[in-house]
Amino acid sequence: MGVGKSTVGQLLAERLGVGYRDTDDDIVAAEDRAIAEIFVDDGEAAFRVIEKRAVRTALAEHDGVLALGGGAVLDADTRALLAGQRVVYLSMDVEEAVRRTGLNVARPLLAVNPRKQWRELMEARRHLYEEVATAVVPTDGRTPDEVTQAALDALELKEA
Repeated sequence: MGVGKSTVGQLLAERLGVGYRDTDDDIVAAEDRAIAEIFVDDGEAAFRVIEKRAVRTALAEHDGVLALGGGAVLDADTRALLAGQRVVYLSMDVEEAVRRTGLNVARPLLAVNPRKQWRELMEARRHLYEEVATAVVPTDGRTPDEVTQAALDALELKEA
């Protein structure tokens, strides 16, 4: 959350000369409501079912840069679909998250005690991110352009 996946994803797609897609945007468009609303109205489990379907569809339809929501890797089937794909895990520590987002924006999983919850989420997910990652790119103290270049370098990709 707040790591810059949308910004870096768009820059990466631009530099590679390919399309960009974000499964969170797909979900919002398909459900005609914000992700936070889905969490509140239907619960996290229902959201994860929607998210799993959105990721599966996007991987089948899209050949460019695809940004996934932070919880997408919680699903074992999704992790299996990501095997063999080029996957960049954009990492960041909690202090950087606070600096970037203030942890006060509409994040349904961070509603109470955001710093503590962010740390707990990362402790629970980090190994899953690393499991699917082809490359881990730290974002702390870097501009979006620097992160994008680091991702290109890590994946040994050339700009279009």
